[in-house]
Amino acid sequence: MCFNRCSQMSFSTDNPVPGPRRVFLLSPANMAGIRARFVMREGANFELAVRLRERGVSLGELFSFISGLYFRGKLAYARTFCDVPPNIDGAFVITSSGGLVSPDAIVTLERLQEISSGNLDPKDPYYRRLLERDAQSLARSCGKSCEIVLLGSIATPKYVEPLLTVFGEHLMFPAEFVGRGDMSRGGLMLRRLQSGEPLTYVPLLGATRHGPRPPKLAPLPRKLTSSVACAIPPTRSPNRL
Repeated sequence: MCFNRCSQMSFSTDNPVPGPRRVFLLSPANMAGIRARFVMREGANFELAVRLRERGVSLGELFSFISGLYFRGKLAYARTFCDVPPNIDGAFVITSSGGLVSPDAIVTLERLQEISSGNLDPKDPYYRRLLERDAQSLARSCGKSCEIVLLGSIATPKYVEPLLTVFGEHLMFPAEFVGRGDMSRGGLMLRRLQSGEPLTYVPLLGATRHGPRPPKLAPLPRKLTSSVACAIPPTRSPNRL
């Protein structure tokens, strides 16, 4: 699985107590949306589409274009607050037909079509087999002292059911996600990036995943949204898939 791509956060205390290691799993961009069709369109001549066809682009950059600020926020949040063992990525993207993929992996148009061609359905044996395969590999690499945090929908079983099968009580989610839609979750993560305060992670096993809609978030400062929109770090090495 790839190299370490996260910011190591440290907070000074008189008697520092190390917390658990933490890896984030990100839900994928919507491949049925307008932007996905736009970048994959035959003959598309803008820079990202040309690179995708000719030599490939990182999955994180590509999904950030397709999904917009929501995926950018998830990726920036994961890279800021992850804490991983050596030689383990701090974030992985769930895909419908490719298991868990590093956001730094270089994908071509053909590979993108391949890993996005299936259904995000826990009853789909191909999706589930690949996801559970990679989740088991990640669990072995990280060990029992590592938390696995899902940044994605918790209200449906499409991610939760297969991941719980592998990670059990080690699968966590931000408690603040309950009752929020995609855009609200994205806005919340951007605010936590601004404040430097992580979300509250609780076990998914047995948790209440549905609740009333929280109060509407205050508008984000324009400077923050602009900085996150441009803050996709370059890939360190061509981990081609």
